Amino acid sequence: MLVVEDDPAIAGPLVEGLGYEGFRVQWARTGVEALAASGADLVLLDLGLPDIDGREVCRELAARGGIPVIIVTARGDEFDRIMLLEIGADDYVVKPFGFGELVARIRAVLRRGSPDRGSSPTRQQLGDLSIDRRSRRVLLGSAEVDLTAKEFDLLALLGAEPGAVCRREDIIARVWDEHWWGSTKTLDVHVASLRKKLGDPRWITTLRGVGYRLDVPR
Repeated sequence: MLVVEDDPAIAGPLVEGLGYEGFRVQWARTGVEALAASGADLVLLDLGLPDIDGREVCRELAARGGIPVIIVTARGDEFDRIMLLEIGADDYVVKPFGFGELVARIRAVLRRGSPDRGSSPTRQQLGDLSIDRRSRRVLLGSAEVDLTAKEFDLLALLGAEPGAVCRREDIIARVWDEHWWGSTKTLDVHVASLRKKLGDPRWITTLRGVGYRLDVPR
């Protein structure tokens, strides 16, 4: 795990406590150090960094794909929560937070990122769309589609049963958090972004009040 925090008074006890919980922890004090680090299974990112806006660091990490990011923020209103998820964060904790809550959120995010063996094929071809769950790559024809981690998770979930409806509450629980209590508008935002990147809105069908379905355009 990579902890990105510039304040030693906060980072020290946090790194030590996570070590006691069985995590191997690397500490980065700046955004530059965070972006240069490698090998992390999860990033715990404080937004208040001395060199780079933490939101930009989150966007860059999300663009690389596959590395879950939990944001640590002092902001707690709904607008900020939606913004954090839209820039690619997998979850967030609001200061001040309990250490037990933080560990529970870390373990939940790691569980969501673990593949469900046998639940869907590693590589899947749906018309011109290719989804590779092992490498977390998506191709449309021969062109790679640049997706954030959450956009990939959403597409992979819908693609697991093409033509079948995924209910909104099931998508939120499986892509975000089974205990998610924030606005569900973030799902609609991610669907809109995914449609745009796939180049044809017919890939994802909306069933109003129910959920979404992946369809191969004809």
